[in-house]
Amino acid sequence: MANPTQFYELIKELFLILDDGDRQLFNRFNLTATRYYALLHINEEPGISLSQLSNRLLCDKSNITRIIKSMEADGLVCRRRHKEDGRVLQLYLTDYGRNLSTRAAHAHLTYNQFRFNGGEASGNAELVEALDSLKHQLSQIREPLQSGLPHGEFSNFR
Repeated sequence: MANPTQFYELIKELFLILDDGDRQLFNRFNLTATRYYALLHINEEPGISLSQLSNRLLCDKSNITRIIKSMEADGLVCRRRHKEDGRVLQLYLTDYGRNLSTRAAHAHLTYNQFRFNGGEASGNAELVEALDSLKHQLSQIREPLQSGLPHGEFSNFR
């Protein structure tokens, strides 16, 4: 098994390759990855709040507010006050945003099928299981870091 540094570097390099391909694809739709995923989440859950979207995109609320304002200016989304709690803004796609989201999602699905078509089906299932396990493990480790580093070996990083 690779040492943790090799493992991390390999995953990081894979992410950068995937991210570069996504960036090139999304540019064809005049989207960034963040805008693309914002469209997807709003399309999947019309009325999602800024806070919920912020959590799903692992991004702070002020950044989401800025992104949504620019998407609103481009005619992709609209914000409406919640009927019972006027402090909460709910997000919805415009017809243009829904159409763009659908076209970009279809292109992304097709591109991913092309990118991952070379693997063996049985090997892919094992890889998916291993990656899902790693995602779960890393998510568990990430949670304590959000509320401050734990005591012990990480305390020197404050």
